[in-house]
Amino acid sequence: MSFTTTVEDFIAHDSMKISYAKQPLSNELFVRSNELLFEQGLSDLDINVQDWGSTKCFFSTSEKSSLPFDIFAATFYLLSRYEEYLPHVNDAYGRFLATESLAFNKGFLHQPVVDIWAYKFKEILQAQFPNFEFPVRTYNIQPVIDVPMAFYFKDKGLMRTIGGTLNDLFSLQIKRLYQRYQSLAGVKRDPYDTFKWIVTKQKKTSTKFIVFFLIGEYSTYDKNININKKKFVSLIKSVGDYCKIGLKVSYLALEDFSMLKKEKLKMEATTNYPLEASRNSFSKLNLPETYRNLIELEIKQDFTMGYINHMGFRAGTCTPFQFYDLDFEVQTPLQINPFHCVDYALLKRQSLLDKKEDLQRLIESVKGVNGTFTPVFHNYAFSNLDRWKGFKELFQQVLDSVDEK
Repeated sequence: MSFTTTVEDFIAHDSMKISYAKQPLSNELFVRSNELLFEQGLSDLDINVQDWGSTKCFFSTSEKSSLPFDIFAATFYLLSRYEEYLPHVNDAYGRFLATESLAFNKGFLHQPVVDIWAYKFKEILQAQFPNFEFPVRTYNIQPVIDVPMAFYFKDKGLMRTIGGTLNDLFSLQIKRLYQRYQSLAGVKRDPYDTFKWIVTKQKKTSTKFIVFFLIGEYSTYDKNININKKKFVSLIKSVGDYCKIGLKVSYLALEDFSMLKKEKLKMEATTNYPLEASRNSFSKLNLPETYRNLIELEIKQDFTMGYINHMGFRAGTCTPFQFYDLDFEVQTPLQINPFHCVDYALLKRQSLLDKKEDLQRLIESVKGVNGTFTPVFHNYAFSNLDRWKGFKELFQQVLDSVDEK
């Protein structure tokens, strides 16, 4: 495949060709261009969303165009997260809200529109070039397990244990107090210690789980076990024997490059291999600074692109893609792996059946475009705590979806 801006070369080419301009040059497949991909800097765009079959599209074109919209500009707008660079309202943690997005407000957050567009475009190309063979892809899953707190009661240190005990007493949480000392005494497994179950599940499937451990310093936001504790190090190593290990970047490290570098080096020293993937605490993203820091530290993959309280497709896709830095106007080596569902979003539904149906609808939307389904579950979602009842079944539902294809 090659690109040209020379009209003569384009017209002389006698094989498959597409023009991207304001007017067609001959009888080729023609996509009328929007100004977006030719402008420098950012501007506040007036976007009119329209129907295209069972999906939505924007940046409409003329009748001469083979598509009713500029698929390249629209895809670029969503994947580059253009709207997140424009003025918007953040939540209390400084996160971009789903309710601020075009996809949410125009009713297509639940669809991987970029992938749907690509398949529709493929149909047009196949009609025009029937002898061309397109690559085939299949549905797959990429389960993410987030570990902001490995243990609920164990290995917290004397002061935190005393504080937790007093809190249980003053709030009359007698059941929790009982559980606390059963766990501390080793009579019962800590409720957050679900790693044996996770590893057992991993052994039964060929799809590698990615487990993100928080190892940052204790703070108002992050309260995991101290990484200097031997039991915590041993846990990370034992899970790493079966699953991929990633770094859950602490909330404070998102604003402090030296702290981020320290956490990366500490994780590499723990696992004894280069860190490849990270995911941010509270799923917070500061574009483009967050991603520039990861690139500088040569972290290859990010798993933060998604919404906490809404299921769906923040970047409009269920396919990993390279981060494009809008300010520098360059594609980077950092691969963005968008997630489409976090366990917290499923808590909104009352019954387990409703949760299963919501999850299945999302799975089917990814299957429809042979994409990659990336759900996020926390280690404590597999506990026996009341609010997380049934989440083991939901995780199994994700694993089973591969076999059902």
